Amino acid sequence: MQWDGTAAVVAFSHGVAALAFGLLALALLWRGRRQGPHARAMAAAALATALWAVCTSVAMSVWPDADPLWAVAPEALRTAGWLALLLRLAGAGRRALAGAMLLPVATLAVAAHGDASPLLLAALPLASSVLAMLLVEHLYRNAPQNTRWGIKYACLAMGALFAYDFYLYSDAMLLRRVHPDIWAARGIINALSAPLLAMAIARGPSWTPSLQLSRQIMFHSAALLGAAIYLMAMAVSAWYLRYVGGAWGALMQLACLCGAALLLIIVLFSGAMRARLKLFIGKHFYQGRYDYREEWQRVTRALADDTGGLSERAIQSVAGLVESPAGMLWLQRDDNIYLPVARWNWPLPQAEEREAGPLCRLLAGRGWVIDLPEWRQHPQRYDGLPAPMWAAGLWLIVPLMLERSLFGFICLAPPRTALQLNWEVRDVLKIAGSQAASYLAHRASAESLSVARQFESFNRMSTFIVHDLKNLVSQISLLLVNAEKHQANPAFQADMLETLAHSLAKMKHLLLKLRRDDAPDAATPLRLDEVLMRAIQVHAGSEPRPSLELRAAGLTVLANGPRLERVIGHMIQNAIDATPRDGRVAVRMLVRDGAAVIELTDTGHGMSEQFMREQLFQPFVSTKAAGMGIGVFESREYLREVGGHLHVTSAPSQGTTFRVTLPLHKEFQHGQEQVTGR
Repeated sequence: MQWDGTAAVVAFSHGVAALAFGLLALALLWRGRRQGPHARAMAAAALATALWAVCTSVAMSVWPDADPLWAVAPEALRTAGWLALLLRLAGAGRRALAGAMLLPVATLAVAAHGDASPLLLAALPLASSVLAMLLVEHLYRNAPQNTRWGIKYACLAMGALFAYDFYLYSDAMLLRRVHPDIWAARGIINALSAPLLAMAIARGPSWTPSLQLSRQIMFHSAALLGAAIYLMAMAVSAWYLRYVGGAWGALMQLACLCGAALLLIIVLFSGAMRARLKLFIGKHFYQGRYDYREEWQRVTRALADDTGGLSERAIQSVAGLVESPAGMLWLQRDDNIYLPVARWNWPLPQAEEREAGPLCRLLAGRGWVIDLPEWRQHPQRYDGLPAPMWAAGLWLIVPLMLERSLFGFICLAPPRTALQLNWEVRDVLKIAGSQAASYLAHRASAESLSVARQFESFNRMSTFIVHDLKNLVSQISLLLVNAEKHQANPAFQADMLETLAHSLAKMKHLLLKLRRDDAPDAATPLRLDEVLMRAIQVHAGSEPRPSLELRAAGLTVLANGPRLERVIGHMIQNAIDATPRDGRVAVRMLVRDGAAVIELTDTGHGMSEQFMREQLFQPFVSTKAAGMGIGVFESREYLREVGGHLHVTSAPSQGTTFRVTLPLHKEFQHGQEQVTGR
């Protein structure tokens, strides 16, 4: 690097800086005890600056053509002094101080190499000046409002020192040489900062040693600093390869740099590496693991976001607190059963948990965040209860408590990096679980209200239909009376009377079914095979034609005949509609575990897991153009009324199986009746 310019100007400028900072250091040392614990640290930085200015001034006065490396060591000492002062004022620990000292040390190491690159010689001091300006800005911005009056001149002075260094070395990197005028004025610019520091000390500022860098700044700064150090090391290695490689040097240099950059990008985008860095920073630089304000805002934003499904967002928001890459959500459904309803990077098991089961009793009674590996190793801590079989490979179970009751729970996979599960982590997970439960409960309430409103609209529509049908019945009755009085054509009149009578009977039946005060259908013992044969006979002309297989005969259930036949007929019709003409629709009846089972299987286009979970049993949701969307919903509700249940298995392009389970009906010899399996 070529250094040119007037030696006398440089010597005078830096001589003024040496005098200014020397006087400042003496004043600080003289009054150090009255100025607080940070006065001595500032005095040491001022002495280092004075030493650097003296060395530069003497070198330019005695040896105008001296090697510029003469001033590198004092300048690195000056930079280290101010960085140490800023980090101490910011309350950083010894680890952060040692990390900041790497830049001045790297500057000395590069300068000690006789053939150092001019670009690298300017880049290292430039990086030091950027770090110093960031620390100055952080110190002032995070200081309490009532203390800024005392520290603002000190922040301006230290900011001016390194802002001018930034200007000097950024210009040097562009031009590959230090501008002589900028270099000559450096001493005077530094000297102007000394009175500002003296004014700040005279005001007796109340420094705040408890100030700390936020976790986000620490994380990004550490990642950026690590990347910079890595790239600098790779650049030096590439330069060395080119230096000793001869004709192959250029190829080896480019390959080394490109490979190093690619490897760095892979590491920076690695979730495991980012998790380890966050854990390291939280463990070694802060008393608490979490920045609660930041985490609470993140969880709330994730749950309130309207993109994607709320269930998946709830899993991700809780998993993000412990760097878990996967999980699933269980919610309470009807009959006090908890079922897996959503997943994130984890398959849903074919399992269920009852409210009276060991897992739900532990979660609801104690409100624990369950550590599954600990449960398996020390079951006595969990009342000796066995861990659920479906939880193999999982790590945590976080309860979703809502008003002291268990609304559901979230299961999380092991984290990307080892994490100690202490009281702080458990408390944060429980709070986030309660927040997620409130959002999920609000969504469920909104969906229930929407369904209720749709039913209310449907009931109003039925009322209007009843009113219109009643008027129509009256008109037709009057028409029949008039027709009987005026029989002009006996044959035609008889045909008309027969048609009208049939229509009248149908409308009267519909009117009775739609009346609000109509009594519920009575349940009677039914031969299930006869009900199935009648339902199959209705669809005998359909394509494909459904088949019936009776693996058990004489099964009797307690239900309303027309309603049960309508439920089975609706499922058969849906299977026919979903199956091509060359497909197959089969109905089987059998006995299993003391209950009657009806299996209806088709080879149609099938349904996805998400559709069955979110839309199949939702009322007023239909994939048919003319459908009302209440058939499957009504079928399931009626089967529950008679003590049965409906289960569906399906897959796209693989067909669907509806499985209806009904309790068998038995009669005692003395006329008493009993329903089993309910």
